Amino acid sequence: MSNLSGFVKRLRDIMRNDAGINGDAQRIEQIAWLLFLKVYDAKEQDWEWDDESYVSIIPEECRWRNWAADDHSGMAITGDKLLDFVNNTLFPTLKALPVDATTPLNKSIVQTTFADANNYMKDGVLLRQIVNYIDDIDFSNYEESHAFGEIYETILKELQSAGSAGEFYTPRAVTDFMAQMIEPQIGESMADFACGTGGFITSWLKELRKKVKTTEDEASYANSIYGIEKKQFPYMLCITNMLLHDLDAPKVFHDNALLRNVLDYTEEDRVNVILMNPPYGGSEKADVKKHFPADLASSETADLFMSVIMYRLKENGRVAVILPDGFLFGTDNAKAAIKKKLFTEFNVHTIVRMPGSVFSPYTSITTNILFFNKTGATKETWFYRLDMPDGYKHFSKTRPMKLEHFAPVVEWWNNRKDICVDGFDKAKKYDVIELESRNYNIDLCGYPHEEEEILPPKELIQQYQEKRASLNAEIDRILAQITDILGITFEDEEGKN
Repeated sequence: MSNLSGFVKRLRDIMRNDAGINGDAQRIEQIAWLLFLKVYDAKEQDWEWDDESYVSIIPEECRWRNWAADDHSGMAITGDKLLDFVNNTLFPTLKALPVDATTPLNKSIVQTTFADANNYMKDGVLLRQIVNYIDDIDFSNYEESHAFGEIYETILKELQSAGSAGEFYTPRAVTDFMAQMIEPQIGESMADFACGTGGFITSWLKELRKKVKTTEDEASYANSIYGIEKKQFPYMLCITNMLLHDLDAPKVFHDNALLRNVLDYTEEDRVNVILMNPPYGGSEKADVKKHFPADLASSETADLFMSVIMYRLKENGRVAVILPDGFLFGTDNAKAAIKKKLFTEFNVHTIVRMPGSVFSPYTSITTNILFFNKTGATKETWFYRLDMPDGYKHFSKTRPMKLEHFAPVVEWWNNRKDICVDGFDKAKKYDVIELESRNYNIDLCGYPHEEEEILPPKELIQQYQEKRASLNAEIDRILAQITDILGITFEDEEGKN
């Protein structure tokens, strides 16, 4: 393909003329399943070269090379015939591929990828144009294949502004920073239990690749990752992402990590490293709480994932996880219990406060990165506030956060010291006894003199609900202390009224 840089724009321009495409989210989903089949077909060519006995799980008529490839002889199917094939043969066939426990992972991913996929296009001629444009990519050409990996990253970035689909994408600067600070090692296993499009996995692989020296290292590299994604669309994007990163059998599964009792995990289920940005602001069905000890059974999704993380980390394991401010200041029963377990069983050594616009335009909720290890209880925790870089009022789609913006915290990381700016703590170390005395309200080294930001109604309601729950819990705790000192109970007081 002569002009990869215009790839996304060209596809967008074609799809705008199709009555079946409604908005960016559908446009990207349409591109996603077509790309998967193209990339998978290129992978199968490699597997066939390496193994003469290789047999595709996809029936011959449904393999990309047999229906999508156009030799420009005028024989390629198009128009209504192409639509009929895609809707009534291709999709039903791929959704119903025979898969069981014995099916190799590099084959079963086809069925799981298409389980809930959709063809939105209604114009077969336009669909043929899209197919031809994608088919022109030459994945056997290393330079072109590598260049397309960069293009695919731009497709994932576009999810940030594609409605609710933005929840699946963590800015690459953030995932790269977290992977760098976690320092991957050959032989370690890494997991993301809500992996979205695979951003943390690819950042991990990029860092780990620097350590690969031998063929044994190469095998460890390919088998180092484990991902789970609940939603079909990001799962499809993630699998394609992994294939583009030369993982022939990516251990990424279409599942819900919260649907297993955390007490049932064995050593085989545990990993050395966890990198995550758990979904937050949402809630799971009531029966999901049954999979967690009563004191940890929060209604907040991010809290539940924190419990999964704690139960699935190996001894001496390391974690970097993104959590909203609500986790830091929250002192309701479940959050307090989760944080008590976290600080008494793990070493929470660093918390990096991030600016509120890091995830703009998807959300304005302020987030934080917690770094902790399973090496014993916390004795002290460093907090570091990452301020906006000079010349930035806020991050945006056109001026996103860059890896270089983490330079101040990277410089501070190995030479830690207290920092105070204009009378406000920017970096400070707190003894765990002090954190415990605050009932684990760890909203420390925050942003001073912040301008009041008008949040979308849903986020504003969520923020107020979290603050109200936190204040109620704090009031109850203080009242309990007072009444304990006075030797009275709430019932005694009510009896007098």
